[in-house]
Amino acid sequence: MALDRRAELGEFLRSRRARLRPEELGLPEHGGRRRVPGLRREELALLAGVSADHYIRLEQGRTLHFSEAVLDAVARALRLEPVEREHLYRLARPWPGPDRTDGAPEPQRVRPGLQRLLDSASDVPAYIVGRNTDVLAWNRLAAALITDFGALPPRQRNLARLVYLDEGMRSLYADWHGKASDVAAYLRLDAGRHPDDPRTAELIAELTAAAPEFAGLWAEHRLKDKTHGRYVYRHPVVGTLDLGFETLRLPDDPDQALIAHTVESGSPSETALRLLATWAQETLPVR
Repeated sequence: MALDRRAELGEFLRSRRARLRPEELGLPEHGGRRRVPGLRREELALLAGVSADHYIRLEQGRTLHFSEAVLDAVARALRLEPVEREHLYRLARPWPGPDRTDGAPEPQRVRPGLQRLLDSASDVPAYIVGRNTDVLAWNRLAAALITDFGALPPRQRNLARLVYLDEGMRSLYADWHGKASDVAAYLRLDAGRHPDDPRTAELIAELTAAAPEFAGLWAEHRLKDKTHGRYVYRHPVVGTLDLGFETLRLPDDPDQALIAHTVESGSPSETALRLLATWAQETLPVR
């Protein structure tokens, strides 16, 4: 089982057409009630400067060999952001990059040196996320902040499964819906990078069946890469922590992302994080 690249392409394009309004783009309003929100396919084709039939073939996924010029024109007409443009290219054309694989990719491994790097950052919660939001490595403070990953079966060391299926996560994040939306958007981006990975399709099917919130967010086709940001945690031991995070991609494996949390110096969250580090040192085993 793998994701249907053609279906994904069509749903993505329709979702982006739906968010555009004719009056915002200078198109004439012919009156009457529209059957669908946003632009019609013919209107989008007009804006992109391609024939309606050519655009319809793209949206229906009749072929996955569209020219760069056509995709650029459609991306401009849809006002796609850079991450959305890249996603369109990955779906609409065979991806030639080094991360392109057919079928299930090889299992990911974290170099011992990276694990030592995580462990040495004893005052910073840090972990590595791989494909399908699998948590591949972590330090003790990350386990204390989020969950004891080492105590979980390997299959459960997955951010999407934890956020949507673990009740403790709903109380851990002050804005759980925002976190859930980010995870769905990140997983959608990853699915575009590896549409032929059967584990991706399996995870999406599992979450769609078990978590109605995921099904709704997944249908939005939102895309978001992990770069930087902040989350507010409501930790059961030390209380509220307002933490930023920064993401570093590994040059030799861009599917591995190292996420490190940061805290404002002198803030109450810094004090809480120090207390959490002490608690982790006394409570959690080294795994």
